This record gives sequence, C-alpha cells and structure tokens, in this order.
Amino acid sequence: MSVDVSTPSAASQEHRTLHSTTIEAPAEVVYDIIADVSRWPQFFAPNVHVERLEHGAGSERIHIWATANGEVKHWISRRELDRVNLSVAFRQEVSQPPVASMGGKWVVTPISATVSLLELYHDFSAVDGSAQGEEWIRAALDRNSAAELEGVKRITELAGDLDELLFTFDDTVHVDGAGKDVFDFLDRADLWPERLPHVARLDLTEDTPGLQVMAMDTRTADGSVHTTESVRVVFGEDRIVYKQTTVPALMTAHTGSWTIVPADGGGVDVTSRHTVIIKATAVEKVLGEGKTVADARAYIHRALSTNSTNTLKHARAYAENRRG
Repeated sequence: MSVDVSTPSAASQEHRTLHSTTIEAPAEVVYDIIADVSRWPQFFAPNVHVERLEHGAGSERIHIWATANGEVKHWISRRELDRVNLSVAFRQEVSQPPVASMGGKWVVTPISATVSLLELYHDFSAVDGSAQGEEWIRAALDRNSAAELEGVKRITELAGDLDELLFTFDDTVHVDGAGKDVFDFLDRADLWPERLPHVARLDLTEDTPGLQVMAMDTRTADGSVHTTESVRVVFGEDRIVYKQTTVPALMTAHTGSWTIVPADGGGVDVTSRHTVIIKATAVEKVLGEGKTVADARAYIHRALSTNSTNTLKHARAYAENRRG
C-alpha cells in the first residue's frame, strides 16, 4: 500500500511517502532481511549491487546501484540500525538527479508472534523543486518500494527452504599473462559474440563509464538458447560485478562477479562467482515431472559453470597470446 504523507512547505519542497504491507512472519525475521543489505541484490528486484564502505555497531555507510524507472542509478547512503525498535533509518549522502535529497526509515511492527507490519517511509526533494522531477521520483519510489516490500514477503515465505534454493559457487583459472589483458577481454563484452562460441548475440550500452547494460543470447551445452539482460558495474581493472535483470525460467535471482588477483609466482588467478536463487515452482515445468530442487541446482551449476569456464579459458588464451 502506498500513501502520500507529504506536508511540503513552499520553502523546503520536501515530500513524504509511506509504503506498507503485512507479512506473515515474525518481526525479527523481517528486520533481519532489512538489516542485511549485502543480500538485497538477490532479494530485491531493483537492487543491482551494494558495497559496504563503512560498518560499525549500529551504523553503516553503503554505496547502492539500482534500477529506477528503467534507468540505472547509484548513490551513497548512511544507515542507522536499531534492532531494539526494529527500525533502520537511512539518508543519502550523495544523490543523483533528479533527486536533490532522499532519506527515510524502515519500521517493523509485530502484529502477533507470526505476523508483522512493514512500513517504508521516504522523504525527498527534487532538484530545483521541479514538478517533473518530483513526478519521476514518486514513480520510482512507488515501483521500487512495491518491489522491495514484495521481495521481503517472498523471502520470508521461503523460510527454511532458502538454504536449499540459494547457492553460490566459483570457477577459477590461472592465467600466465597480464591482469589488464584479462580485464580488457571481460570488460569488452560487446565483442563476445566474435570471441565466445556460446554467445549468440550481445547488445551493450555504456552511457556512464563503468556502468554497462547488456542483453545476451547464450547457448547452453544442451543446445538451448537463453536470453538474459544484465547490469554490470566495473571496478578498476580487477573486478566486474553484475546482476541479471531478466533471468531464465528456473531462477528468481542471479548475481555474479569476475575478479582478477595476482598469483604467487606470477600471472593472475581469475574467478567467476555466481549466486542463484532457484524458482521452486518452475523446476518440474522446465526440467520435467519428478525433478527436484537438487536436480535444478545441478542443472544450473553445470550450465553456468560451463559457460563461465569457457569464457575464462578464452580470456586466458587472449591474455597469454598478447604476452607472447
């Protein structure tokens, strides 16, 4: 539920909104999901990536990348976590236009031992008090807040099944070459259809340096083709993180990273990491009657690992050839 609780003055042009929902879960369980921002990219559809810049007792400073009204935005916020009162307050330190200022609070209120009310408050102002900017921000808040509240409900409903549905794995290769050459191969994903046999099509845009939006058709080992859309955040020349914003039918979330680290004795070790949440209701529809979540884990692991390892091997050949 969305409620406009604005009482803006002519001077401040500050606006306030409230989004809320009832969740069938204990208040402490709901609070834990809100408090652990590191898992938001897997839990909340709009969130692409989160970096913890500072972390202390009851306070943290974070950098968030997220989609808003079809655009990718990023900002730095400080959060104050209050477990006693089951609330998390936040305030953007650095905002992006059309947002001039943004803050708010998550509040969890127990209705009973097994039911909670989750409220998400925002206060904001638009650059230059623009009516168009205010409209853009309200639309983004309505869309993203609804997705985040729904994400909390969905994760709490998974309850004890989450440990089985969510998994992470790595693939690593050693490259006897320069890390910069490996990075160039991974960064220039627009060239992957020419360089990687399992990539049938890839469209990439990078309007902001280091922030890439891409759509890709990928062939799996069984010959099927999967279409995915992703947002990638490029950090220096040693790490690229990404989130698939359109995922295959077997998944509800898929995030990943490429990291390049110097190896003992020379060269670099390059690692591809995947974190996936399986969509349990799709297992039999996709894999066939009688198939289980364990079968889906094995299928997804094999498909992603095969493609990632192939990419790593081609990156190794590219880097080692350039060294030669």
